[in-house]
Amino acid sequence: MTASPSPEQDNGVRITPEQRVDALRHVNRRRSWGLGFLWEWTKIFWISVALFLVLRTFIVEAFKIPSGSMERTLLVGDFLLVNKLAYGAEIPFTQVRLPKLQEPRRGDVIVFESPEDVTKTYVKRLVGVPGDTLEMKNGLLLRNHERLAEGYASHSAPDIDPVEERFRWQRDYVATTANAAIGYYPSRNNWGPLVVPEKNYFVLGDNRDNSSDSRYWGFVADSLVKGRPFVVYYSYAPDSAEGFAWLTRIRWSRLGERIR
Repeated sequence: MTASPSPEQDNGVRITPEQRVDALRHVNRRRSWGLGFLWEWTKIFWISVALFLVLRTFIVEAFKIPSGSMERTLLVGDFLLVNKLAYGAEIPFTQVRLPKLQEPRRGDVIVFESPEDVTKTYVKRLVGVPGDTLEMKNGLLLRNHERLAEGYASHSAPDIDPVEERFRWQRDYVATTANAAIGYYPSRNNWGPLVVPEKNYFVLGDNRDNSSDSRYWGFVADSLVKGRPFVVYYSYAPDSAEGFAWLTRIRWSRLGERIR
């Protein structure tokens, strides 16, 4: 009868207890290295996600220009970086804001939630802060009874001055004047004088004849302001005829352009 090999033998080769322990250690070490590698990459992934969310929530956020209301300053197809620390970022799910680095100033380009629909985000130029008296005469803006030199403003249809029902909100904020006592009939290019209330701002698009702004839907509460865009990090000329316009129609001259 042939005897079966002992546990210490394998094909005639004797395996010592020390070799068996070393082999088990080698197998366990490889398994541990694989699990450790996976765990390290998992940690890196979640840390990266957390850092991205912190940066996006409190420091900087990307924003795309969808309309021509800010032309010539900003063009359709511009991608902006918005400084959220400037005016104090809001802590999510609360109404608490971080301390502001500065107050919004006249002339700033600001990003804010729409007063009509907070799911939408707009970018406009701030032209009036609390206490300012604003009016427009034949498309020219006056602040505190002084005409402003707005080199950034453009008018594509200056001879057209429509009157809309949406302007009626202005009647509650008209400064007391002899003209106001007679009647107030605002139009796109002729309105005011309006007094900006506390904790609110008045904004206009730089493309004055093609912009839905405070003239139409009223003041912007300071709680709706999200930040100040500071640079164009990418830009392309949209063209529906080209499927890859974002790649083939890049506006190289606008990349890195500061927003003023």
